[in-house]
Amino acid sequence: MSKVPPIILNNGVEMPQLGFGVWQVPDAEAETAVATALEAGYRSIDTAAVYGNEEGTGRAIADSGVPREDLFVTTKLWNSDQGYDSTLRGFDTSLSKLGLDYVDLYLIHWPAPAHGRYVDTYKAFEKLLADGRVRAIGVSNFLPDHLEHLMAETSVVPAVNQIELHPHLQQHTAREYHAERGIATEAWSPLGSGKGILEIPAIVAIARKHGRTAAQVVLRWHLQLGNIVIPKSVTPSRIEENIDVFGFTLDAEDLAAISALNEDRRLGSHPADVN
Repeated sequence: MSKVPPIILNNGVEMPQLGFGVWQVPDAEAETAVATALEAGYRSIDTAAVYGNEEGTGRAIADSGVPREDLFVTTKLWNSDQGYDSTLRGFDTSLSKLGLDYVDLYLIHWPAPAHGRYVDTYKAFEKLLADGRVRAIGVSNFLPDHLEHLMAETSVVPAVNQIELHPHLQQHTAREYHAERGIATEAWSPLGSGKGILEIPAIVAIARKHGRTAAQVVLRWHLQLGNIVIPKSVTPSRIEENIDVFGFTLDAEDLAAISALNEDRRLGSHPADVN
């Protein structure tokens, strides 16, 4: 049984607040990593067409023995597949690679604004939702301007926006915008990249205070903010450590210390620039 609490999405679907991400994990390694994560109690798995590991992810799910209804599987449509008809084809390809009958959450990976196709793409998402082939639809890396345009032209408010979010990029404006519109905020790269954030003295001190690791402190911070979070690792001990974040609570002083670390500094690309 998973000990991860759910977030109730805007259409009533329950999504585990903490899941397992497989970005930059080769297909062969994804099978082992996802299997380890499922054994450790993760029930939400986040992949994407462009990651090239949907097949390995699907094999791990099939072999896990975990009932499908207990799992929450997210995948994402890549930029080159945007457009109404090509979206439907891209979804069919992902579903086939995953070996599933449906996906729990389907996301537009980037707005790719120069192409101007994300509205037509989302209309195809609405069809997939209406047909019962996905349980919830959303976006990734969308700025508030992109969301405004999208919602003006479509009828289903995105359930989730998955964005880069960590102590150096806390995304206050985006999180407030999402909250006002019933869109859940999901953090990618929640621990930053490399060891930089995990070596910040303030975070190390909080970890020592609670007898936890720096990574556990940062993940706990996300959870207490209300973010959905999908840490990635291929190391079994780290996979287990990252889900063991429900036995302690950060106090107001801890939260204030982490809040003070914001630098609005991206580690990944700016959403306006990825096409």
